[in-house]
Amino acid sequence: MNEMIIEPIEKYGLTITAESKNKPLFSKIGVVGAGKEGRTIMIMTATAGMDVVFLDESQERIDFVMSELSKVMDQKISSWGLTPSEKKIIMNRITPTLVYEDFAGCDMVIECSRYSESGRRSTPVRKNIFKKLEEVLDTDAIIATNGSTIIISELAAELDHKERCVSLYFPVSHPDARILEISKGMYTSEEVYQEMEIFAKLINYKPHRINESNGNVSLRLLVIMLNEACQMLLERVSSMEDIEETLTIIYGQRYGVFRMADIVGIERLVTLMEAMFNDFGETHYKPNPLLWKLYRSNQLGVRTRKGFYIYDENGNPVSTNKTIFN
Repeated sequence: MNEMIIEPIEKYGLTITAESKNKPLFSKIGVVGAGKEGRTIMIMTATAGMDVVFLDESQERIDFVMSELSKVMDQKISSWGLTPSEKKIIMNRITPTLVYEDFAGCDMVIECSRYSESGRRSTPVRKNIFKKLEEVLDTDAIIATNGSTIIISELAAELDHKERCVSLYFPVSHPDARILEISKGMYTSEEVYQEMEIFAKLINYKPHRINESNGNVSLRLLVIMLNEACQMLLERVSSMEDIEETLTIIYGQRYGVFRMADIVGIERLVTLMEAMFNDFGETHYKPNPLLWKLYRSNQLGVRTRKGFYIYDENGNPVSTNKTIFN
């Protein structure tokens, strides 16, 4: 009888004993802030087998977040994308907290502070989050931010271990947009970047290396298309419907540019475009008057159920928004 060959399993899995010295990367991650983007990250990582600790500001918020997570997974169950037992396993991997100390032992914590109603995220608040995380995390744990409009070097500048800070951006357009933009800052080490490539593959995303820049690649391309499409509407060159069909039929995009703007959020795009215009000085980044009109009237897209389109309670478009031409 042949001798049985036994190999260590640690390098193949995410869950191992605490005593193991060969702990794999990303067995436990943290999330600060549980808005829509934070919740998406929590579901993705927990589905991939990672333990997730998330922090929010109050027990009321935590109860809301857990309810929203359950609803998202129930929708997947109804569409045969998940079983009830799988939902239970995923939910059991997610642990809420109100204190930063519970992030101790995490391999990475992702800052996902929520956007204000104006579409902005406070840089001082985010810097403070980074400082609090440095106080409780091991020195080799990664501190990340989720976003496309903040320069990671600025958030990391006052930390003792700047080299472990990195910026991530998860596209929000649709579930199959599985590209993770990984932005290296001035201080980010190559080792940390390579570890983030591993993280992307663990959650079934393709990593794209980005040298830090407002808007990264995906949103810099989007806002230029959006500005030009808005200008064509103002000039009556074509209708909104025909412009959308040009992009979806001729160029094969899943959504037209106006639908994409509503999904991302008009308030976020206007804020981003203003920041890019200030950074680069290029007029093609300056928000078109149509975007300002929607922004100032609080017609911000899917979130407010009115943007370039009118939406039902499930976020499905029911008609174009004719009032933007009034």
